[in-house]
Amino acid sequence: MKRLLLGAAAAASLIAASSQAPAAPLASLAVVELFTSQGCSSCPPANANFAALADRPDVLALSFGVTYWDYLGWKDTFAQPMFTQRQVDYETALGHSNAFTPQIVVNGRDDLVGTVKSELDVAVARSVRASTALLHVENGVLAVHAGAGGPANVWLVHYNPGTVQVPIARGENSGRTLPHRNVVRELVRLGVWNGTEETFPLPPTPQGLKSAVLLQQGRTGPILAAWKE
Repeated sequence: MKRLLLGAAAAASLIAASSQAPAAPLASLAVVELFTSQGCSSCPPANANFAALADRPDVLALSFGVTYWDYLGWKDTFAQPMFTQRQVDYETALGHSNAFTPQIVVNGRDDLVGTVKSELDVAVARSVRASTALLHVENGVLAVHAGAGGPANVWLVHYNPGTVQVPIARGENSGRTLPHRNVVRELVRLGVWNGTEETFPLPPTPQGLKSAVLLQQGRTGPILAAWKE
């Protein structure tokens, strides 16, 4: 189966300060996106393998609920049409003819079903990771430093960092209570980065959630940089 605004001077000061700071060792994140559905009987193993990665400091794990299995008798409680569209956009870039669940996309470059933990571990280990050095967040402002790879979309993600237990009353997983980790609740496009020093004001993070930022070529191309709280 299958933004609190800061004045222009404050923003400029933020860029200047971060540009003059001593260079830090290059750090990176593996961005692991799970596309799943509560109505998919094949998804629980992939959900579990994904959850096992969520506490790693070098991983940004994001779970997206999709809508296209809602017709099976259970409407996914976390799914949103824009999450489904994100996955559909990935399929063209990754060479697939249609969307399927479960699916895990690593750094916007590679994908796999994700039901075999060893395969997921290998994919994360060999991945071309997203830089954290391009991004800096301070006082509610995101600074994106100058670099190669632009233009790229700037995405703000709000997600639940914990585990949510969801009892399923109908459909293929009827009678089961399924754990969901790092569930994405909101995905917002802040704008486009063109390779130069730029700032983007960030809205406050909703209570109980955490924020992350993705710098991604195209709608769903390679992820160049990422940041998480």
